[in-house]
Parts: sequence; structure tokens; C-alpha cells
Amino acid sequence: MKKTILTIRILYFILCVVGAWLIHYAANYGEDKSQLWLYLMFGCLLGVFTILIDIFLKGFSLRGLTALTFGLGMGGAIALLISTSPLLEKGDPEIIYLVRLSLFLFAMYVGAVIALRGRDEFNLVIPYIKFVPQKVDTSVVVLDTSALIDGRVVGICRSGFLSAELVIPRFIMDELQRVADSQDPQRQSRGRKGLQVMNELRKHGRNPVTIHESELGPKQNVEEKLIFVAQSLKAKLLTTDYNLAKMAEFQGVDWLNISALAKALNSDVLVGEKLEIDLIKPGKEKDQAVGYLSDGSMVVVSDGAEFIGQATHVEVVSVMPSGAGKLVFAKVIH
Repeated sequence: MKKTILTIRILYFILCVVGAWLIHYAANYGEDKSQLWLYLMFGCLLGVFTILIDIFLKGFSLRGLTALTFGLGMGGAIALLISTSPLLEKGDPEIIYLVRLSLFLFAMYVGAVIALRGRDEFNLVIPYIKFVPQKVDTSVVVLDTSALIDGRVVGICRSGFLSAELVIPRFIMDELQRVADSQDPQRQSRGRKGLQVMNELRKHGRNPVTIHESELGPKQNVEEKLIFVAQSLKAKLLTTDYNLAKMAEFQGVDWLNISALAKALNSDVLVGEKLEIDLIKPGKEKDQAVGYLSDGSMVVVSDGAEFIGQATHVEVVSVMPSGAGKLVFAKVIH
């Protein structure tokens, strides 16, 4: 991409110089060459000035351009209405001209500034196909940092349970990058995992992934920005942060909690139910063996020590609640 832009800039500069030479040739029919250097200098300056503007406006998004255009248009319209009103019908023509000129400059400047500050609300004025849910059968889901670091969203998308467009705000990507660049090994590992999950979401292709170029106020925290983006896009918020989920719910934003989904998918184990489980280690009591269910619940099997390291058929004897979920007691089926 950088090489393409550089090539375009070089070609544009050459065209400016050649254009200046052609203008000089057409104006003087190729006879008088005394002022050729002035035309060439003008072409060079025009090319350099335009390229500098291009570099200066780097990162200026289409949303910002439309906001600026809308603000200038509204400011110009307001200035035109005031300048053609009876307030400026009589008086010194020169003073009236200066007042109208000042009015136009003032109104257009204020309109442009206000529009640029509220650029993220422009999806209500100028619809963006990627973000406004114009397709009835396609929903939009905004991902936060915790959902990306958690990683289970990749498996959910691959399974086909989540059929929605995934939107990752730019400030979430920046936050992941800061975490990945941290000197703390744990934070660095979490940040790198989040970036890897984001790349995996793009690769598998079942759910389209869009980067939302949002530029909200620096005083707003990440939670407020996420809720604002979700509200603007009429999207759901995918997170594992319970406090953020409740904050979003309070402000009318639907949320999807991966941890709540995993808990809802845990199957209830009933007394007398027969299971096949891998016994991986000895229990506290003699001849006991321990295994785990898919949801992480511990299964204590009596007389199962000899089956450690094997997949064993067991029958549930009792189920007891525990701090980690539930504790299942079973016996080996011979």
C-alpha cells in the first residue's frame, strides 16, 4: 500500500511539471523560453504543496470528510440566510460586504468544528453500509478486549452458532497492542493472544470482520466508548466482563456474555446416569480415582484406582454443589 501511494505521488509530481511546461508552450507557441523556469517552478510548488496536504491529512477518514463537508454546507447555508435577511439590506456597501464575508467565515468554521467533533453520530445522517443494519437478516456484534483475549469466540463462530458481522473498534485494537507491548509477561501474553484471536477470526471467514474507525473523546473510558459504538450501530456487545455487560444492559444495549453461554451449555448430571470419563489421577481416599467433565466439574470414582489413565464407564451415585460448580461421586460399571 505504501509503495502504491508513493508511486502515485511521484506520477502526480511529474504530471504537474509536464503540465506547467505544456501551459508555457501553449501560451508562447514554443517561441519564448525566457519564462519557462517560472512555469516549471510553479508546477513543482503545486506538486509539492498537494503532496504535503496529502501527508498532513493522513488518517483523515471518510467519516471525517463527510462530517467536514456537512458542517461547511450547514455553516454556509446559515450564513447565506442571515446575509440575505433584512438585517443587511441598508448601509455602507463596503461594510455590508465585510460583514457578510466575516459571517460566512465564522459560520462555516463553527459548523465544520461542530461536525468534526460529532463525526461518530453521522451514521444517523449519512448511512454507512457496513455499519447501519440495513440488511434485515444480518446482525452486528461489537467485540471488546475481554472477548478477544478469552478466545472462545473463535470456536463459537466456527460452529455457526453466531451468524453476525463482527465489529472491532479501532480503540480496542490499540488497547490490545498496548497490552501486548507491556513489560509484564502476563499482560504481554494476554495482549498477544487477543491479537492472534483477531487474526483467526479474519482467517476462517464465516463471520465478516470490520474495523470501526471510531475517534471518540479522550476523556471517555473504554467502556463508555464501547457502549456508544454499540448504540450507534444498533449492535450487540460481546464480552466476558460482567460489569460492562450490566452497564450496557442499563443503557439499552443487548449483550452476549461468553461465560454465561458456557455456563448455560453445562449439562446437568443426574443420579443413576451412566458416563464415560477419563480417570487421570488418584483420589484422596484409597482406591479412588478422579476425572473431570467437559465443564470442569470433578468426578470422584470409587474403586477406580486401577483404571487411571483409561476411559472408564461409570454410574453417578450422588451430586453435591461446591464452590467450583458441582462435585460428582460415581462408581465403576463392571
